[in-house]
Amino acid sequence: MDPLTPLEAVRATSGPLHELGGRFMASRSTFERGVAWGWPPGLSFYVAGRGGVLGDVDGAVVAAAFGWFNPAAVLPNWEAGIAVAGARGAARRYNEAAALWGRDRLSGVDGIERLAELAERLVGAAGTAARPLFAGWRAEPRVDDGAGHAGQIVHVLREWRGANHLIATTAVGLSPLEAILTSDGESQARVCGWEEPFPDCSALRGAREEAEAMTDRLCAPAFEQGLSGPERAELAALVGAAHAAVTGGRRA
Repeated sequence: MDPLTPLEAVRATSGPLHELGGRFMASRSTFERGVAWGWPPGLSFYVAGRGGVLGDVDGAVVAAAFGWFNPAAVLPNWEAGIAVAGARGAARRYNEAAALWGRDRLSGVDGIERLAELAERLVGAAGTAARPLFAGWRAEPRVDDGAGHAGQIVHVLREWRGANHLIATTAVGLSPLEAILTSDGESQARVCGWEEPFPDCSALRGAREEAEAMTDRLCAPAFEQGLSGPERAELAALVGAAHAAVTGGRRA
């Protein structure tokens, strides 16, 4: 296995990690667990669970940390979500849901314990300044078993990449809605609570590409400081195997 440079490792893992973390958050099982634990159907478990690591804050703070969501969609779900078990209680349950998702979907992946080990070293080397959600999730406890641990650390890694990407899209001048429309499109904009009519953002593709490149550069130092070249290649291979197990081999 040839060693990878930090940027090569970023590019090899970013797509699969983004999709793996997204699969956890969007999983029917995750939403069903939230309902079984007392949260009303809808987005309240997602908003309170994901944002709960920020503590007992106003919903506007959570919306700012989420970045690309319409604040009007975040605030009522935050209030409904923290009414069930408080902010920290919601975060603990969301962390548990990540472990359960990992056990459901990653238990059969060879080397899953090693994936979790390398990923912990990666997030340990990452900076937290201007990345409050990532900082909060990095500080949460992890379970002992490999698959559950991997499910949790995949979520942490997605928050890390997402935080870096929020910094980058803001730096290049994209508004939250523009950032969504130039990447995932109108369907994701609706998921994030934005309403039509949507602006034409075709002229902003260059800014979007600039933001992607900046995000890669922001992620690279952690790969450089946390892992050796062979370890970067090993992590990339393990992430690819986990992604294939969850998606059936479809490319990210």
